[in-house]
Amino acid sequence: MIDLALVLDNLPLYLRGTWTTLWLTFASLALGLVLAVPLGLARTSRNPLINGPVWAYTYFFRGTPLLVQLFMIYYGAAQFVWVRESVFWPLLSQAWFCALLAFTLNTAAYTAEIVRGAVQATPRGEIEAARALGMSRALVLRRIVLPSAFRRALPAYGNEMVFMLHGSAVASTVTIVDLTGAARIVNSRYYSPYEAFLTAAVFYLVLTFLIVGLVKLLERRWYAHLRPRPG
Repeated sequence: MIDLALVLDNLPLYLRGTWTTLWLTFASLALGLVLAVPLGLARTSRNPLINGPVWAYTYFFRGTPLLVQLFMIYYGAAQFVWVRESVFWPLLSQAWFCALLAFTLNTAAYTAEIVRGAVQATPRGEIEAARALGMSRALVLRRIVLPSAFRRALPAYGNEMVFMLHGSAVASTVTIVDLTGAARIVNSRYYSPYEAFLTAAVFYLVLTFLIVGLVKLLERRWYAHLRPRPG
């Protein structure tokens, strides 16, 4: 039987961990999206000097585990003297900043590829029609290509949001008390892994359900013009 009293007694700890998980996840998603849009556009360039470095960046961060990336930043940066003596050390010595940096760079790499695919899937007819109306290249990008690409990218980006939520669990390995960290603390105190981690799983399920619901609402709004109109 599940010890509900144990879960209820530690509910404040789980709520604090949930808040940490939420802000880490959504802050990294927001910062990653800001980075991903120009990086995704750069990936569509035919110039290897523009496309090549971005390809190497996305290949590295998509090809290595998030946990390894977090350890490289949190533990690895400290071994360099010039890092410890730099103005960035007060931030790089903080676990929350290292986690946020690792999550941001990771999700930016995945999102950049989502943006690239969505941009390249833009129908040529839409672009040619915009140019025929006299729009500049920048105006075509802002009014035609990006809005159309964002609509196509939304389902894949919704999956990335869920993956980032689940991936944020590695933050607990660098002393951050997120949702998984809260479960580890409860387990270490009471030696009740089932109650500890099942409670965390329920919280993750609820958060995932909310993210999926948010994406569904956005899809309904952005795809409203595609729904059949009542006769």
